Amino acid sequence: MTHPPPRRLVATTLLLLLSGCATGPERDKADPLEPLNRATYRFNDSLDRHIAQPVARTYNRAVPRFVRTGVENVFSNLGDVTVMLNDFAQLRLMDGMNDLMRVAVNSTFGLLGVLDIATPAGIAKRDQDFGLTLGHYGVPAGPYLVLPLFGPSTFRDTAGFAVDQYGSPATYAKPALRNTLWGADFVSTRARYLNATNLLEQAALDRYLFVRDAYLGRRRAQLDEGRETPLPDYGQNDGGKDDVTR
Repeated sequence: MTHPPPRRLVATTLLLLLSGCATGPERDKADPLEPLNRATYRFNDSLDRHIAQPVARTYNRAVPRFVRTGVENVFSNLGDVTVMLNDFAQLRLMDGMNDLMRVAVNSTFGLLGVLDIATPAGIAKRDQDFGLTLGHYGVPAGPYLVLPLFGPSTFRDTAGFAVDQYGSPATYAKPALRNTLWGADFVSTRARYLNATNLLEQAALDRYLFVRDAYLGRRRAQLDEGRETPLPDYGQNDGGKDDVTR
């Protein structure tokens, strides 16, 4: 049986090898790799602007809304399997049973997840991953990390992502189907968040810092079971090289 390579772990290893030249006494403690992270962020941003966004816009124009919703539901249902495994790993037994019911209902009555029957039936959707499971047991997040193609992460979340791949049903499909599923999931997800990108483009701030602090704040809030975590004041810029003035 062929498993996908742990892509985030490979990227983490490469970044660690380079980290010696990217640290310094003036670095944010949560982001000691900032120069390298900024370079990776610019690389990802260029790919997103020139490839991912045009593909996502074409997808939105060419595919009817009800079909796009069905595709989103299928991948959401597959994702609920990983959520369920992590809830059980954290000994959140009631939440795990909730997730199991979601998968069972949507996979049967929802035609393999094309229809989301569970949500209107009152079976709540949850969000868990192995990075949060590690955090639940006290594993520190480690430095912030921008991964090529994958974007914001931390050392802990990178390791967690690799583990989650082994719990995903798509991993065990034949390579051709598996790669098709990954591609379709990427396009569907990118298309869904085009409006969020437009809002970010209009903000007159350092986009790198905004994305970094929003990601880290959200992860802290998830570990705190939804308690709000305030973001920093962006009124005073710290002189980052990626300030957006356009």
